[in-house]
Amino acid sequence: MSRDAAGTSACATGLCHTFNMRRSIVFAVAFLSLAAAQETRREITNNAPTPAQDAKPNSDQVPDVYTAVNSQFQRVLIFRFKYQADLLAGLQQMVKENKIRNAVILAGAGSVRGYQVHQVSNRTMPSKNMFVKDPTAPADMIGMNGYIMNGKIHAHMTLANPDKAFGGHLEPGTEVFTFAIVTVGVLPDDLDLTKLDDKTYR
Repeated sequence: MSRDAAGTSACATGLCHTFNMRRSIVFAVAFLSLAAAQETRREITNNAPTPAQDAKPNSDQVPDVYTAVNSQFQRVLIFRFKYQADLLAGLQQMVKENKIRNAVILAGAGSVRGYQVHQVSNRTMPSKNMFVKDPTAPADMIGMNGYIMNGKIHAHMTLANPDKAFGGHLEPGTEVFTFAIVTVGVLPDDLDLTKLDDKTYR
């Protein structure tokens, strides 16, 4: 039997179809494995300065909720980031150049080529953070908020792709794609915001 005749016979019996299906499955598994391998995760324990501070119960001297600040914005600044700029590094640069000590991060929009964020990953003290990084995952930035306290940036962002929305605390390695815009409302320098994100103040 000729090679052409043998090939025709094999396809006629369904062997060719089975082979093509198996090859497609192998390629799909290889592709998905490669895509998943781009995302990395690492968990760290965010210990308080002393073990006693993590172990202590809530204090009756600290109210459940209170007015921490009563103030007004002195100015509103809008920052624009270009393609391949690191979002956190750019924010740090703008804080330094504009001599910002205290501020509220009001909004953010744009897109990223890849990201790194962290989220809390447990429910009891000491708290733990899960760092999630994927330098090859594009996404829309559909929101950003947070605070600048004594020059320190505490920014959270929300990202979205065709499958899901997700987010967390902004970390280095979040690279801008088309553009990014971040709006900041600057507060007076003399405000004391030190307790706002201090988990031991409870």
